Amino acid sequence: MSEEKDLNNDEQEQTVNEQQEAESNVEEQEEVKIPTAEERFAELNDKYIRIHAEFDNYRKRTNREKLDIISTANAGMLKDLLEVMDDFERAIQNNETADDINGVKEGFNLIYNKFKTTLENKGLKPMNSIGEPFDVEIHEAIANVPAPNKKDKGKVVDSVEKGYYLNDKVIRFAKVVVGQ
Repeated sequence: MSEEKDLNNDEQEQTVNEQQEAESNVEEQEEVKIPTAEERFAELNDKYIRIHAEFDNYRKRTNREKLDIISTANAGMLKDLLEVMDDFERAIQNNETADDINGVKEGFNLIYNKFKTTLENKGLKPMNSIGEPFDVEIHEAIANVPAPNKKDKGKVVDSVEKGYYLNDKVIRFAKVVVGQ
């Protein structure tokens, strides 16, 4: 019987210990603070500042990458134009001792055609303005002259400076004379 009492006492002590642990857990849970309005404000403000800084870094990085892409694109174009420049230098050197004027003319025509082809391959396209109706979106009128006939009224009669497109976007307006 004394053993039974000891077992009962042990069980009671264990139960009491479990209750005390449960109470202390409840107290610990109660001790977990609910953040005050100031603490919540500080937390949200910190998040806002971090997000703002991340966005600012993103914007700077994309601007830097954009400039790098533009620089690289220009480098490719210039590399292709260097070949034309080399041809001009060779032509100038040959022209100093050349006696055949037709050969010189042919050489410069070849260089011009190479230059023109290089630019066209990069997306440059000349405007054909003569005989077209005057359009303020692509033409710049520098003079008005009497039209030679009625059907040329309001149309481009002469082109003083050719206009150009780059991939269907006007990069230089054509300077034209318009018939009135």
